[in-house]
Amino acid sequence: MKIAIITDNSKTISAHFGRAQFYDVFTITDNQITARETRSKANHNHFPEEHHEHPHGQAHGTDPASQHRHNAMIEPIKDCQVVIARGMGMGAHQSLTANGIHPIITNMDDIEEVLNSYLAGNLTNHPEKLH
Repeated sequence: MKIAIITDNSKTISAHFGRAQFYDVFTITDNQITARETRSKANHNHFPEEHHEHPHGQAHGTDPASQHRHNAMIEPIKDCQVVIARGMGMGAHQSLTANGIHPIITNMDDIEEVLNSYLAGNLTNHPEKLH
């Protein structure tokens, strides 16, 4: 199993999925971390030619430009089963789910603490932090 955590510094979890610069990807075998790697992640700054407003009446993050951005952000973690963030938009959440990646929104910011909580089976998901 592989778990991706969004980060800018490999120590803390970034507050927003779309703005983070990297994924720290952890390979889990027999409930133990067996590998860790950092992967580059596209973020909102990589798409300056596309504005981030959604058409009137269309849900945020569901328009074609947003879907393109989300697909580019997700591409580096297509081999992961879980992604952990401290916040994300509904469109990113839907794109992750559609790609078979389970998003978890946490209120914790320390990567090591979050991994330990996840492996212990007591990491709380906070879907109310979706926007």
